[in-house]
Amino acid sequence: MCLTGVDYFSTLGYQPGIAALAAGALSPIATLVLVLITLFGALPMYRRVAEESPHGDGSLSMLERLLSYWPSKLLVLSLIGFVATGFIITITLSAADASAHLLENPYLKTALSGKQVAVTLTLLLLLAAIFLKGFKEAIGIAVVLVVAYLGLSVVVIARGLLEIRNHPTAVGDWVDAMTSAHSAPFGIIGASLLVFPALALGLSGFETGVVVMPLVKGDPDDTEEHPAGRIRNAKKLLTTAALIMSVLLIGSSLVTTLLIPHAAFEPGGAANGRALAYLAHDLLGEGFGTAYDAATIGILWFAGASAMAGLLNIVPRYLPRYGMAPDWARSTRPLVVVLTVIAIVVTLSFHASVDKQAGAYATGVLALMTSAAIAVFLTELRRGHRGTAAFFLVISAIFVYTIGITIAERPEGLIIALVFIAMILTFSVWSRIVRSTELRVQRVVYDEGAQAILDDAARGIQPLRFIANKLNAGDRDEYRAKSLDVRMHNHLNGRQGAIFLEVEVSDASDFATTVQVTSAIVGGHYILRATGPSVPNVLAAVLLDVRDRMPKPPHVYFEWSEKAPGQNVLRFLLAGEGDIPPLTHEILRRAEPDATRRPLVHVGG
Repeated sequence: MCLTGVDYFSTLGYQPGIAALAAGALSPIATLVLVLITLFGALPMYRRVAEESPHGDGSLSMLERLLSYWPSKLLVLSLIGFVATGFIITITLSAADASAHLLENPYLKTALSGKQVAVTLTLLLLLAAIFLKGFKEAIGIAVVLVVAYLGLSVVVIARGLLEIRNHPTAVGDWVDAMTSAHSAPFGIIGASLLVFPALALGLSGFETGVVVMPLVKGDPDDTEEHPAGRIRNAKKLLTTAALIMSVLLIGSSLVTTLLIPHAAFEPGGAANGRALAYLAHDLLGEGFGTAYDAATIGILWFAGASAMAGLLNIVPRYLPRYGMAPDWARSTRPLVVVLTVIAIVVTLSFHASVDKQAGAYATGVLALMTSAAIAVFLTELRRGHRGTAAFFLVISAIFVYTIGITIAERPEGLIIALVFIAMILTFSVWSRIVRSTELRVQRVVYDEGAQAILDDAARGIQPLRFIANKLNAGDRDEYRAKSLDVRMHNHLNGRQGAIFLEVEVSDASDFATTVQVTSAIVGGHYILRATGPSVPNVLAAVLLDVRDRMPKPPHVYFEWSEKAPGQNVLRFLLAGEGDIPPLTHEILRRAEPDATRRPLVHVGG
């Protein structure tokens, strides 16, 4: 919870100030609206996500399952662009905000003046160093920072409430300020609803909460397919964090609105972006204020740890599996280096400005929450749960409205997200092309009939010969005509037996999978039929597997393709077909460097 909380709870550092600027005297009411949407909208939604995706895939896996083939992959890649936007900007914005608090501290203001970028970069490098050291260290630091920050925040809020009690006119002045602009209760509620998009950053942290679910302890009898204990405990994590944050949001908004002059919230004001820290210095003295600054700086800086943990979990789960990232992307340390370099570039691009990154941060967070709401709604609708689906449809509408308003007011967030999406798509396509001639098969599994055919072949004349065939009619005439053509073009006589080998493409958008091989006998011809994502890769995998079962490497016979080379390239990348013979040979060459152990490829016609 603390690893998630360094992101979620750290928004207390700037959320009261944002609320005061957006809603003025209505800030506590607007914050109450935010809390209600948190508890009765976002929390139920992500509890459902936890049930549907207990292995840390987040809401992306739910949307992935709703579609198939390339549309599914492209949707996930686009959403990963928003994930990257939200999480990378979380890292950079939090570090920038932490450095801003450092620069505002009265003891450090003179020494660090004008060094915002340098301080932010230093904090980013320290964060990377912790993750390079080890993940347990990151969790330990998160626990210390969250406990210290929440404890000190409670002290500040309690002292603020006591101050309000000692000044009875404060509440009356606040009520007068609200009613002077909105005399009717419905007017106050309506105005509070309208400013909700500006406060939506207070919802950040839910997606990270489900992404780090593999770290949640379950029951001893949990299975990979049904981790009931992990799901139950993840729900407790989400609920506990939401309840803690809701209480603190309402308390902080009340004390800051009633005790801080509105002018101090304005850009350049002493409370801008640091309302609770302002009260800590004002009500509890410079010593306590400095301690609170230190806790705030620590949790804001380490909020990037939550985002880093999320990226380290999401990227290896999707991109390498799609073939759209190198295999080293599954390893933590190289990925930490890459993500840190990206964060440094973003920080330099925005000159470590919190305000300039706020729009991108809001867009990334809200895009994830909107996609989660839609995914839960569509899942419930598909299962026929009409009442639940209607409820989540309303939640989805709220988030669609919120992100629409956010993009309209801060379009730079969408632009940055589109840049991330374009980068991910470009890199993914390049990686997919580069890795297309890898073997891409995890293992080959035969049914009883196929196993029996290979067992008989192992006792027969060697080498075993295969005729590659694209299944059409599947009747006796097809196999007889194909056998005659191949034998004529490759000078095989009738005494040299051969088994037909066919591949059915299951989902060409998949990168690696398990190949299932079945068998058939048509007109006295023995046939092995394999299923996989790409014809040449599956053929190569079956040939290599058969080689390990036979005394000699097998031979395979093809006919030349009649299609143009460019067309064949596209068919291979998109449909898993293409110019099969040379591709099969290249995959075999890469998979087996020793030519004496490599299955032989023959092409005639």
